[in-house]
Amino acid sequence: MRKLAFGMNVTLDGYIAAPGDDLGWSGGDGPDSSPSDELFGWWSDRVAATGLALYGRKLWEAMSSHWPTADQRPGATPAEIEYARRWRAMPKVVFSSTTGTVEGNTRLVTGDAVTEITRLKAEDGGPMDIGGATLAGAAMRAGLIDEYVLVTVPVLVGGGTPFFTVLDGWVRLNLVETRTFPGGVVLTRYETKR
Repeated sequence: MRKLAFGMNVTLDGYIAAPGDDLGWSGGDGPDSSPSDELFGWWSDRVAATGLALYGRKLWEAMSSHWPTADQRPGATPAEIEYARRWRAMPKVVFSSTTGTVEGNTRLVTGDAVTEITRLKAEDGGPMDIGGATLAGAAMRAGLIDEYVLVTVPVLVGGGTPFFTVLDGWVRLNLVETRTFPGGVVLTRYETKR
């Protein structure tokens, strides 16, 4: 059985995007900044270790508009080139009823996300990561998330897209890792108690 993790950069007040889908806060060192090399490397290593990535439409559109060719852009750093290579190689599933086609190492699912995620979890294979607030929220409500990975940036944005969705009941968690990155960014990983 595969393990499903939900991990994203998150503001201290719990948002994965500020109002208007603004992600300028996510670098950790101030508005419109990039993450530290250490944090970017951590995310890149996570992509390399992911057996299957599950994307909602909005996150897919953001990622697929940049990473397929990021390594070919003038001024691309070695870390960006490596991330782009790893991202292209990582198998992906996009859940959307409005996206027409997907390219690369990607499959489109237009049916019920919870049913498909449940099926994918039951398969053999490497760990799965899920991204996108709506998709992750559906998996959260269905009790499918095995691990929560919060990369908390020390900024308050006051609103936007929350990391956590409204749940019908409590979910008990065990803290399994903490780590501090430059800029006061703190990683916390929690496993769901089963």
